[in-house]
Amino acid sequence: MPGSKLDEIDRMILAELQADGRMTNVELAKRVGISAPPCLRRVRTLEEQGYIRGYHADVDSRELGFEVQVFAMVGLYKQAEADLSAFEALCRGWPLVRECHMLNGEVDFILKCVAPDLRTFQSFLTNDLLTADNVSQVKTSLVIRGAKDEPGVPFEVLEERLAREA
Repeated sequence: MPGSKLDEIDRMILAELQADGRMTNVELAKRVGISAPPCLRRVRTLEEQGYIRGYHADVDSRELGFEVQVFAMVGLYKQAEADLSAFEALCRGWPLVRECHMLNGEVDFILKCVAPDLRTFQSFLTNDLLTADNVSQVKTSLVIRGAKDEPGVPFEVLEERLAREA
């Protein structure tokens, strides 16, 4: 099972850093119950092994003037791997697209987009997304409000699962 090769201390380190990536190594070590030097070694190992991909600030988009958030469901004419990869590359180049996920089912991709206003999003929609090669349809849903936006994974679920399997 993924994650099971990590020991409890590694998982605690990951959970703490996911909740607050700015804490000092000394504070992190205290929270997980080990001294600072081995804690730092563990963090570096977790980074090298790819468990920690980076550290980011949780920026409030509305405070910065990005008032519009939209989910765009995109259908493609062709779904060969080259076509899917080409669309993903386009998405990586569009600044308004903050997330891009390939789906199974009626919709090929869902995009999370942010924009300062509806006019900016509409311009992106009509000039970029709808005119992109291989795009057959786009359905959009404007976010009214968010009820939950948690980063990462629920470590408590992982711990419960590991306890059941022990």
